[in-house]
Amino acid sequence: MIECEGVVERTAGKTRILLVEHKSPQASVMRNLLESCDHEVIVADDGGTVITIVETHNPDVLILDCLLPDLDSARICRRLKQNGNTSGIPIIMLTDKHSTSDKVAGLSAGADDYVLKPCVDDELSALICARLRTKSGWDELKQKTQQLQEMLTRVETLAQLDSLTGLYNRRRSEMLFGMEFKRAVRHELPLSCLVLDIDHFKAVNDTHGHQAGDQVLREMARIIQQSIREIDTPARWGGEEFIILSPNTLKEKALTVGERIRHAVANHRFSGVHNRQITVSIGIAGIPDPAIKTMEQLIHASDLSMYEAKKSGRNRVLVAM
Repeated sequence: MIECEGVVERTAGKTRILLVEHKSPQASVMRNLLESCDHEVIVADDGGTVITIVETHNPDVLILDCLLPDLDSARICRRLKQNGNTSGIPIIMLTDKHSTSDKVAGLSAGADDYVLKPCVDDELSALICARLRTKSGWDELKQKTQQLQEMLTRVETLAQLDSLTGLYNRRRSEMLFGMEFKRAVRHELPLSCLVLDIDHFKAVNDTHGHQAGDQVLREMARIIQQSIREIDTPARWGGEEFIILSPNTLKEKALTVGERIRHAVANHRFSGVHNRQITVSIGIAGIPDPAIKTMEQLIHASDLSMYEAKKSGRNRVLVAM
C-alpha cells in the first residue's frame, strides 16, 4: 500500500473514489484494491448516474471506464470539467485499448490520466496519490479564493455604509439617488426627498459628550429605518443630517412620513442624555416640479425647507412649495 504524502485528508473521513466501470471481474478487483488502500469506494456500472453521483457524493477522484454501454465517457468528462463545482475532480480513464488516438481522445475530453487495463496495483495507487495531491491543491486554492471573495464583499459593503449608523454613506447614496432620480424622470414617476437634521445637536455633544452624541445618531438611524418603507432609501448625509429618498411618492404624501418620523423622535427616550428630549427638523421637496431638473436641485430644495423649519421653531416638518 502506497502512502499518499502531501494529501489533505477529508474532514469527514477517508478519501472518496467513484469507480465507474461496466460489470466485469476487473471492477470487483479494482474495488478490493482501492478499499485495501483505505479509500471509500462508490461503484457505478453505467454512465447515466455518474453526474448525479458526483454532485451528491463529491468524490475526490473519479475512475471512469472508457467503454460504457449507455453513455459516451468523453461526454461525461466534458460535462464535469465544464462545471465549476466539479472541474477540480481528477478523472482517471480506464481502457483496454492501446492506440494513441484513444488516449488522445480521452485526454482531450478533460481526463487527467489514462490507464490501461488490467491495471498494475502499485501503478494505480501511485497515480491516485498523485491526483489526490493535485486535488488537495485545487481545494485549497478554491477555499482561499472563496475566503478572498467573501472578504472583498465585506470590504465593498463597508465602503458603502456609514460606520456609525449602518446607513448608506454620502458617497454611495449620491450614486443611488442619482439613479433613482433618472428612473423617476424617465418613467414620469413622483419622487420625494426628506432632509432631516437633529435640533441642537451641538448642545447634546457639549453637555453629554461625543459618545452620547454617537448613540443618539445610532438610535436616530433605527427610528428612521423603522418609520419608512422598504423601497425608501435612508442615508447619513453628514454630521447630524440624514436624507431619505422616497420613490413613487408625491411630496404631499411624504409629509405623512416626515410627521411619523418627527413624532417618533420626539417621543423616544434616547440613551445617555438624561431624559433630554431630542427633536428633528425636516424639509421635503419632490418632483414633478418645473423648478427641479436634477437630483442636486431636489436635495437643495429639501435642505432649504429644513432650514425654514428650524427658523420656524424646530421640531416640525415643512414641504417646499
